[in-house]
Amino acid sequence: MRNLPPNLSLLYITNPMCAWCYGFTPVMRRLRALWQGHLDVQVRFGDLQAHESHPLQHDQKERLAISWHRVQERTYLPFEYRFFIQRSFVFNTEPACRAMLCVRLLRPVLTLEVLRAMHSAFFVDNIDLKETRELVRLVGLFGIRENLFLTLFESDEIMQQMEEEFAFVDDIGATTFPSVYLNTSDGPQRLTAGYVDLHELEQRILQLR
Repeated sequence: MRNLPPNLSLLYITNPMCAWCYGFTPVMRRLRALWQGHLDVQVRFGDLQAHESHPLQHDQKERLAISWHRVQERTYLPFEYRFFIQRSFVFNTEPACRAMLCVRLLRPVLTLEVLRAMHSAFFVDNIDLKETRELVRLVGLFGIRENLFLTLFESDEIMQQMEEEFAFVDDIGATTFPSVYLNTSDGPQRLTAGYVDLHELEQRILQLR
């Protein structure tokens, strides 16, 4: 990586309850480690069924289960399929996204690490990330104090900022999660919409920079 210029900047568009993002976050963490000193990763959160209020239906569970299996086959990451036994789970990702936005504002250096923990909590431990007490517990593992987190998490300002972030992600055309964009002087330039492995992502960065 000696020939790379400094200050490359990527946007990683993701969601804490997205199965393919669960598979892809390790790729982004590895990329950041390998390109240390050359690359800045900015994490942004997209609207994946934010504000959903109805329980998952049978056909929705089937589609989700197929997606989980495909991610597992591609990445070898663990999943807990007892999730699908639940009868009334509401797949609303807004609280988890808002919690991650709080983490990014309070401890930006920890964003990818907490995101990884959120993915694991949901897909492996079947933790309901809509529950505020669970979000408090998860961020607390990274030293974020409950009162500080809750003050921000429950504020009108952070709720508005979350909606603005969802709108920004929509505006740049990131409708597939995960997506990665290279920040350029002409605006974000898409590198990938959907999962790719580390080698493929590196090649795309080198071709477009």
